[in-house]
Amino acid sequence: MTEASKPVLTGGCQCGAIRYALMSAPTRVSICHCRMCQKASGAPFASFADVNRENFAWTRGTPGTFRSSSIADRYFCPACGTPLGFGGIDGPRIEIMTGTFDRPDRVVPTRQFGSESRLGWVVAIANLPSQTTQQNYGPDKMARIVSHQHPDHD
Repeated sequence: MTEASKPVLTGGCQCGAIRYALMSAPTRVSICHCRMCQKASGAPFASFADVNRENFAWTRGTPGTFRSSSIADRYFCPACGTPLGFGGIDGPRIEIMTGTFDRPDRVVPTRQFGSESRLGWVVAIANLPSQTTQQNYGPDKMARIVSHQHPDHD
């Protein structure tokens, strides 16, 4: 990635200690339900944007790594713990967790993997009753919340 290149997508961890940039659009965006991704994300599934490492750069900080298997390293922020992604050991690609993008609405999954571990209730979540954060907490509580989260931009 060259200094003169303009990022296509950017993102980072919750506290802002780690930031990254993609210089090309992801080649694939997917959801993984496998047990390893469930544990790595702390969620019922993980969503990843796959990009060539040559089109990706950590632009602030150095992520921590955990060798989650004999073939892959998981990346996370050592300061706040945000899971950031994974990549094959010495592989040409990196997969970044879509929730860490500044504009996660621009990375839409088109495939699912690890369906053997998909939790049965996941398919019905779109039909559950829902509220906005404001509706859930109310305006008084919302007015008292002070966020320590890094904004979705630099």
